[in-house]
Amino acid sequence: MGSIAKKGLQQYLLQLQNHPLRTKAITAGVLSAISDIVAQKLSGIQKLQLRRLLLKVVFGFAYLGPFGHYLHILLDKLFKGKKDSKTVAKKVLLEQLTSSPWNNLLFMIYYGLVVEAQPWIHVKSKIKKDYPTVQYTAWTFWPVVGWVNHQYVPLQLRVIVHSLVAMCWGIFLNLQARSKLTKG
Repeated sequence: MGSIAKKGLQQYLLQLQNHPLRTKAITAGVLSAISDIVAQKLSGIQKLQLRRLLLKVVFGFAYLGPFGHYLHILLDKLFKGKKDSKTVAKKVLLEQLTSSPWNNLLFMIYYGLVVEAQPWIHVKSKIKKDYPTVQYTAWTFWPVVGWVNHQYVPLQLRVIVHSLVAMCWGIFLNLQARSKLTKG
């Protein structure tokens, strides 16, 4: 069994090297699926909502994977691949002030308009009410992930590490969105 896992990992890393964007997009889509399945089960949904699941996979595949791919390349170019503490702090700060608020806002808009098919007025109201809490929570959690990612993880693996942690973050966001729906 160990050799099968090892071969699978080797094949994955080969795909990551030869087709980085595609591999990261597929990985983000698969991890978005896992995140949503777990969130659906934790929130008490008995029968898996396939439309919701598919839409979350599309978001991961079409947006999260490619966005992360290009963001990490851009950050590495801006900071010339440096990994000293001062540079890592700047990368984390830049990431937290730009992509973090943007990604959380975009997820909430996508979830409301596309996944739940709510009218804009409801989505806008929900964002006004919940976005500050979501973003504050993100700022207490993601800087540590960003620091470890930029300091210790090679560039080609950063989106994967980020996607793995984002899978857990996605469960939080899904449960947050779901709990507000059932309460309000």
